[in-house]
Amino acid sequence: MSNINVIDKLKEVDALMEGHFLLSSGKHSKRYCQCAKLLQYPDKAAEVISVIKDKLQDVDFDIIVGPAMGGVVVSYELARQTKKPGIFAERKDGTMCIRRGFEINKGDKVIISEDVVTTGKSSTEVAKVIEELGGEVVGIACIVDRRSEGVKVDYPIYGACKLHIETYDKEDCELCKKNIPCVKPGSRKFK
Repeated sequence: MSNINVIDKLKEVDALMEGHFLLSSGKHSKRYCQCAKLLQYPDKAAEVISVIKDKLQDVDFDIIVGPAMGGVVVSYELARQTKKPGIFAERKDGTMCIRRGFEINKGDKVIISEDVVTTGKSSTEVAKVIEELGGEVVGIACIVDRRSEGVKVDYPIYGACKLHIETYDKEDCELCKKNIPCVKPGSRKFK
């Protein structure tokens, strides 16, 4: 499955949305990718995540960790396809942690799984926890790599597709200037 096919799958389930969106960064955009709309269909999600699995075929790793919420389903489907354990990290009192009896052992090679990587903030938070536990992050797997040019992440990214979605400061947003209401579709709180 090529990038264009993954994008077609996202469009097919209305995961690639058009409108006026307020992002968790505080920026605005005309497009938004809501991978949860893809992940509600296990067969379609499996097809898209198989693209990531193929990109990881030469990567040596022991376990997959998905940050809650967006990375949880991705982690479990990727784990099913690679026959590796899949766990998740979650926030407790505002801080990412590994709990519920999940473990990262010293020396474990870890793939962090995400639905969308935009800034890498969640992945970086999870990487810190993994490294504090003695694990080694060897990459980040995601359905959509939508990092803007110049956004650097310290780990290789294995995305099913790459999307460029322009973002704007509120004062430069043409949709705001037209008084078109914006919506906040994501789950993360504002910066």
